[in-house]
Amino acid sequence: MKKLEKALEELRNGNFVLVYDADGREEETDFFIAAEHVTHESIRRMRQDGGGLIFMMIENGIASKLGLPYLADVIYKCGYKWHVFKELIPNDIPYDTKSSFSLPLNHRRTFTGISDADRALTISSFAALAKKIEGMGNIEAQALFGKEFRSPGHVATCIASRDLLNERQGHTELGIALAKMAGLTPVMAGCEMLGNEKSLPKKDAMKYAEKHGLIFLEGKEIIEAWREWQG
Repeated sequence: MKKLEKALEELRNGNFVLVYDADGREEETDFFIAAEHVTHESIRRMRQDGGGLIFMMIENGIASKLGLPYLADVIYKCGYKWHVFKELIPNDIPYDTKSSFSLPLNHRRTFTGISDADRALTISSFAALAKKIEGMGNIEAQALFGKEFRSPGHVATCIASRDLLNERQGHTELGIALAKMAGLTPVMAGCEMLGNEKSLPKKDAMKYAEKHGLIFLEGKEIIEAWREWQG
């Protein structure tokens, strides 16, 4: 458990931790950092050393208050108007039952939205918004959301399941569990670590963590800690 406690402290201090989900699932290691601590330097590091999609993980309650839908549900319902959406329904994901992706966002003060500075602004501002809407009603929260953000954008978002780490045990849920245990705003940023042909092998991700002084966690360690933390 000492390693887990160290990881939480690293997140509170604005540092990265590496998280591997599980053997037999995606078998993927992601960079994790608290969204409230994201800067253009952290975006650049994820882009250069991770190489995968840079995305936000959002607590279910925050997403619900903001009215954020799962994209899979949007695609399904759009099939009634545009037939092509019926053809694109994501019903064959090999490692999970449902995608956690929601709307891609840009902050309204961004230019294209894709630069390191633009993506850092979008992610850190979303974490700030999540704090602002505490205690607000849904309509007020959604109006503020629309005032600050637009979609489509260049930051992918993923919504954690409501029954955290019981209903689903993906990186999104693992990230939100870490944020909650660390006492941080439950919005995280992440990026997959890629190898030459597919995800970076676990052993190579562990070597990277050792070389750069980063904590490497496996999903099962987070799940165990989360269940203990819940009592």
